[in-house]
Amino acid sequence: MSSPRSFRPGRLAVAVALASALAGCTLIPDYQRPAAPVDAAYPSGPAYDTPAGAAAKPASNAGVATADIGWRDMFPDPLLQQLVDLSLSNNRDLRIAALNVQAAQAQYRIQRADLMPTVGLGATETAQRTPHDLTSSGKAVTSHTYQVGASLSWELDLFGRIRSLSEEALQTFMAQDETRNATQLSLVAEVANAYLTLRADQELLKLTEDTLKSQRDSYNLTKQSYDNDVATALDLSQAEVSVRTAESNHAQYSRQVAQDMNALVLLLGNPLPADVRARLETPGRLDDALIPTALPAGLPSDLLERRPDIRAAEHNLLAANANIGAARAAFFPTISLTGSAGTASASLGGLFKGGSGAWSFEPQITTPIFAGGSLLANLDVAKLQKQIQVATYEQAIQTAFREVADALAGRGTLDQQIQAQQLLVQADQRAYDLSQQRFRQGVDNYLTVLDSQRSLYSAQQTLVATRLTRLTNLVTLYKALGGGWTDKTVQAQAAAQEPQAAR
Repeated sequence: MSSPRSFRPGRLAVAVALASALAGCTLIPDYQRPAAPVDAAYPSGPAYDTPAGAAAKPASNAGVATADIGWRDMFPDPLLQQLVDLSLSNNRDLRIAALNVQAAQAQYRIQRADLMPTVGLGATETAQRTPHDLTSSGKAVTSHTYQVGASLSWELDLFGRIRSLSEEALQTFMAQDETRNATQLSLVAEVANAYLTLRADQELLKLTEDTLKSQRDSYNLTKQSYDNDVATALDLSQAEVSVRTAESNHAQYSRQVAQDMNALVLLLGNPLPADVRARLETPGRLDDALIPTALPAGLPSDLLERRPDIRAAEHNLLAANANIGAARAAFFPTISLTGSAGTASASLGGLFKGGSGAWSFEPQITTPIFAGGSLLANLDVAKLQKQIQVATYEQAIQTAFREVADALAGRGTLDQQIQAQQLLVQADQRAYDLSQQRFRQGVDNYLTVLDSQRSLYSAQQTLVATRLTRLTNLVTLYKALGGGWTDKTVQAQAAAQEPQAAR
């Protein structure tokens, strides 16, 4: 066994290299992905059949998974694309999510740094006074010590505690990155839905304005008939009811259009540019062919790879699994190396003279013996946290499955509902036209006309609302399948990059 005098700094380097070679194992349990707690296929039946004649997606996207279709290809409307672009640049929720990713990345770098030795350079002065009754000469003595040198401190991660914590930080960082992707998916869908809602409310407002004008004309005619003792007071009251109802709806839809604009401003994160506001305020109509319906659903197992919220949940599960390794390693000894090398002297001028070299080497091992059960409790907590994350991961899968299944059911039935509603509008229009004709011929009273008019107006409102539901359901299906994380279709991006790579 070497004496302290025979130790050299070179031996410290050898010891460090040996410890580094040994520090490679961890006590993290082997990870196995939990089985997906959903059926192997989405529900089938009449409600899930793709409606005949549905608008097909662009041919350039044939054979591409929905999650790989860029939102620019999904939403070809130039104004909607500009709105999405603005939101991705300025939305505060997305900005917060991006900053959370950066913070998690920095935290990972901090944790990763603990695997490396800490080396510092410092200078110290120690001044000490010894009272006279403690010195051999009987006189008080004041001494000074000066030291300059480098210091090293390193915990040898023989049992993987630090590596486990580093892995936990890495998985947390990756979960935050997937959460940012999920936030982007949600933002793209929210902007699209807000735009569609604005167009639907503008269409309803225009419908209400036309209906209000027609009902005011009817009221004026009824008032003339009443003044000439042709119409009854009940006829006049019923005509006024229709007018007041339309006036109330007009105020409601005017308010909704203004609130829809405010919702878009919030999603965009900045005031609307003047040209964008002008185009949005121009009365529009829902474009029924704006969004393709032929979106491939794939299998539920695809969601595990396509949905960023599910991937984030799995990274959180992996982080909890890594934390178990750290909790296990706490039961084992902790080995630390502390050393310093430099020059020391009793006088400031003698620091760098010959013979002033000084070094120290202090290896330390700490073995837990009694901790009041805290180590075992900490391991129990780590295992319970993993079970919680398993349940959270499974719940994320189940939620995704339900969202896709609901959207598929909507896609399979809403076109049929719209067709039926269109036929109802046509029938109400014929009934209204016939009631007016019969009233002019004196066959029926005006109450029949008013009832037909109210029925037609209600059917028209329902038709607009159902068309909006169909479009927003397609947006939901696109988001539920993991679409919206890229602006261009992945296949198209790869094809565009191939010529550049060949150069």
